[in-house]
Parts: sequence; structure tokens; C-alpha cells
Amino acid sequence: MFGQYYVTTYKGEIVMNYKETAVSILSLIGGKENVSHLEHCSTRLRFTLKDNTKIETEKLEKIDGVIGVRQNVQCQVIIGNDVVEVYDEMKALLGELSESGSSTEKQKWGAVILDFIISIFQPLIPAIAGGGILKSLLLLASVTGVMSDQSQTYQILNLIGGAPLYFLPILVAMTTANKLKVNQLVAVSAVGALILPELSTLLTEGATFLGFGITNIAYASQVFPAILTVLFYAQVEKLFTNYSPKPIRIFFVPMMSLLITVPVALLVLGPLGYNVGTVFSTAIIWLYSRLGWVATGVLAAGLPFMVVTGMHKAMIPYAVSSMSEIGAELLYLPASLAHNIAESGACFAVSIKTKDQKLRSTAISAAISALFGITEPALYGVTILNKRVLYSVMFASLVGGSFAGIMAIKAFALVGPGLASITMFVDKINPMNLIWAFVTVGISFVIGFIAVLVSYKDEVELEKADEVNEASNADAEKLISPVAGQIISLSEVKDDVFSSGLMGDGLAIIPDDNVLIAPEDGEITMVFETKHALGFKTTNGAEILFHIGLNTVQLGGEGFEAFVQVGDKVVKGQKLIEFNLEKIKSAGFDPTIVCVVTNKEAYTVKTSHQSEMVTNQTDVLSIVPII
Repeated sequence: MFGQYYVTTYKGEIVMNYKETAVSILSLIGGKENVSHLEHCSTRLRFTLKDNTKIETEKLEKIDGVIGVRQNVQCQVIIGNDVVEVYDEMKALLGELSESGSSTEKQKWGAVILDFIISIFQPLIPAIAGGGILKSLLLLASVTGVMSDQSQTYQILNLIGGAPLYFLPILVAMTTANKLKVNQLVAVSAVGALILPELSTLLTEGATFLGFGITNIAYASQVFPAILTVLFYAQVEKLFTNYSPKPIRIFFVPMMSLLITVPVALLVLGPLGYNVGTVFSTAIIWLYSRLGWVATGVLAAGLPFMVVTGMHKAMIPYAVSSMSEIGAELLYLPASLAHNIAESGACFAVSIKTKDQKLRSTAISAAISALFGITEPALYGVTILNKRVLYSVMFASLVGGSFAGIMAIKAFALVGPGLASITMFVDKINPMNLIWAFVTVGISFVIGFIAVLVSYKDEVELEKADEVNEASNADAEKLISPVAGQIISLSEVKDDVFSSGLMGDGLAIIPDDNVLIAPEDGEITMVFETKHALGFKTTNGAEILFHIGLNTVQLGGEGFEAFVQVGDKVVKGQKLIEFNLEKIKSAGFDPTIVCVVTNKEAYTVKTSHQSEMVTNQTDVLSIVPII
């Protein structure tokens, strides 16, 4: 009765059938031959695919046990707490992966770089987090007098906790070599040479190599020197592999790679990487010193969008660098604490107010996860599905993050902030740091909880209101399609902001024509300067956004011509914007036109003709005011 994805244990408990789930996911992302890389974080399977067009998003999201699907740099399948078990089954299905074969999509440099960063830093987090939490627990034991920091037991445990950061270059060398598909052990040996105790002693005494002076740098805990070294090593290995005679390749390639890579790293790449890391951390600290608590508050408020799109991963290199450079982090993690706890408070409030039993169960589970630092279940299961919850979380995060910034809270472990990891804020020099962290927890939770309790309206109640409203359609607006083409649902749009419904309800059209017309009588409220987007207000007050193509703002207005301006009164069928469809496609952009009602909280929006071809005379949208 529970379908192929669940099995019943001998105790009668219902659990996920991890193998069936993995098999179903793999079949809907193009199969094994379409996967070039797989990894996982605390809640998601992260696939790097050769052809992203093979992803069947809607079917993936319907698999029991899959919370959601997001496509950004990687294809991210959100599983939740069972992600490790599903990952293990997926690895068994995939076996050895090969990155051979180019993608059918031309990836932008930014996407390639972000994928590279995520692949290097994501696997480091468990080791760094485990060691950091151990050190923070020891600090707490020392501060409370449970254990003396002068005892050998304390010192040994402290060294254990500090080992992941000390050997960070080795860990980074492993993940970078794994991503670049080069000999991992030789790459680790090259980077390991930089932190040899004997070499460190030589550097402090003023070492030279072939007459060139070597900069005295302590490479332990450094990140960027290791990355640059392995990047260089990968090229050297490839060169000697291509030209080395096969009988001696087994020792000749590693020998020559080490012989060239390590000196170049000591003379050039190490100092360059060290300076990059120093500048990176200095820039963030400078920004923090100028904006102070405002930076923390704004970052906390923006984290829902960053986590949804996966862009929060871009903060990991900074956080790792900050931990290794100054031993603490004072922006991203305090902001994350405020956001995580705000999500928890908001979800607990939803569980109280909703009459939907499934949503209540989801909200309670998500609230508990968020309380312990895992927010994806809350975001995908509750927050982004309701604007009022989203705005409440953002407000609570803003206030909690601002307070954390004002109090200059510092984090000393790189792990998702929550109640279980609250000791990451223990500071022996400043005992109040932990106290202020607890206050941040209280502020964020209470404001998130109260804001949702006051503002949230249950979907069940809204549906009843819709039934009453639909009994009288005197004020209903029926809109024709603004362009000829194929109607698709918003969930199929390859942009998280639109597909998640954050911008509003509506539909999308894959155009066959190159003219956007007025779907009803109304007024022009906005014309974007690059002409790729337009705001429209109907006679019953519905505010509609038309967005021509995805990421087409990058065309800078080329291929777009507007025939209206802000304030113009237009009639049904009037030409609004003409666009060059072929130019959009040839530039590599998705031409899908999005049409959404942005003030959806005041209207019932219904679409028709999904997956059908329509003309610009076909009624496709019905907008009814909520009384």
C-alpha cells in the first residue's frame, strides 16, 4: 500500500526503500551515462550531469522521499535526513564514474568555477566541523572548570580537534585531485612536502633553491596554496603522461611531477596562494568593519534565497579561509545561526496554524531539523511555498542577524549553527560570546514564530475563500496569451525564483512568435531598461510581470524593442515588446516567457491549456480577486 519506495520492517515501521529511490532518481536524470560526478551534503544528492536537458524535474519531485529538485550549477535532489543511505545506493548503481564526453550544453565560466569550488570544499566540511565542535566542547569544559586546559588529556584532545585544520592542505589536495581526476596520492605528496617539519625549519632559517630565495610561509592550515599546487600538478602529470615511455611511466611521471611541482609551489604558487587567502579574508573583514551589523543582518535575510539556489556554498571558501587565517568567522556563521533558528520558529508556528495534516507533519519535522542547523527541509517543504512564511523568516533573520552583528559574535567551528552545535560560539577570551549567541537564538525563534502566527493563512482556508469568490466572477479577468507558443507550468521553468512561485502565480510560454501583446486592457507600470521585462496592471488591480527569456538581462537590450512606456494605457492585443527570438537562442539563453501575478495574495489565479499550443487569441489565465 505504500508503493515501491517504502518497505515495512519486522516491527511494522515504514521506512524508505533506498535502493528503489536511487534507481528511480537515476532513471529520471538520464541514467548512469549522463552522470559525470556525484557528491552529497547534509540533505541533497548533488549531480554534475553531462546533459542537463535530460532531467525530468516534475517526475523527480513526485518520488516519495524526494523533497524537491533544484538545478543550478549542479542538479540537486533534496532527500533530507536519509540522504546518506540514498547516496550509498546511488554510488553502488553508478560504480566508477567517467567525466569523459562533453556536455551538450555550453557551460559559462562562472558555473564551471562554482562547480569546481563546491566539489573541493563540500567534502571538507564533516572533518572541519567535527574537529571544530570537539575544540569548542573542550573550551566549554575549560571555561566551566570541568577540565583544566593545562592537563595532558585536554591538550591531546585539543590537538585531535585541531588536526583537520592543521592538515587542511592535505585534505584540499585530496578533494582537488579527485575533482581533476589526477593521481591523488602523488598530488597529496606534492602538497604534503610544503608542511614537512624539516622544510618548515629550513624556511624559518632563510632557505634558497637554485639561488632563488624561498618565502617563509607556514603552509599548515592554508587552502589556496594547496589548490594552486594541485592545479599545476595536474598539468605537469598530463604532460609527462603523454610523452613518457610506457615501461617507465609508473615511476617516471610521479618523479618528474614532484620534481617540478614542489619547487614551483615553494617559489611561486605557495606565496601567491597565501596572498590570495590573506586578501580574501582581509576583504571580508574590511567589509564587516565598514558595514558592521548591517552586513550580518542583510546576509541573514538573504540566506533563504541563497540556500534555495545553492549559492550559499560560495561562502564556504571564505569561511574555511577565515578559520585558517584568524581562527574564527564573524559574518556567515552568525548570520546562518539567525536564519536557521528563524526557520525553526516559523515552521513550528505553521504546524500550529495549519489544518493540513500532511503540512503539519512536514512543518514539525522541518522545524526540528532547522533547530539543529539543517534548513533545507524547512525551506523546500514550508517556507518557499508560502510568501507570508518567507517574509516572516526574512524579517526574523534580519533582526536576529543584526543583533549578532551588533554583538560581534564569532564562530569557532565550521558547521551548520544550531542548538546541537551552539558550543561553536564558546570564546575563552570573551565568555559573553556564547551568551549573545543564545540571545540571538531566542530573538530569531520568537520573532519568526510570532510573525508567522500573526500573518500565516492556511491554504485550506484560502481554498474555501476561493470557492466563495468563484461563485461570483463579476470582477474576474480573463487574459489571452501574450504570445503564441506552448503553455508550460511555472514548475517547469529552469529558474528557481519563478519555478518555486516566489515571484507569484501564473504560467510560462515557450514562444513561437516574437511579439509580446497586452493580454487585457490595462496600464504599463514598469519597462525594464533592457526591455526584457515589463510590468502590467489589469483593470481589477492584478499586477502582472512579463519576463522574456531567462537571464536575458545579459543581452543588455540587444534584440528587444519596446513600443510602450510607463504610464501608458493599453488595450487588449496591443503590441508591447518585439524581441529577436533567434538572437536569444543563438546567445545560449532559454527563450521561455514567464507571466506571473506578483500580488497573488489578493487574487485567485487559474491557468488553462497546459502543455498545449496556443495563439495570442486564446484565453489562458483567469484572475479573480479574493474578497
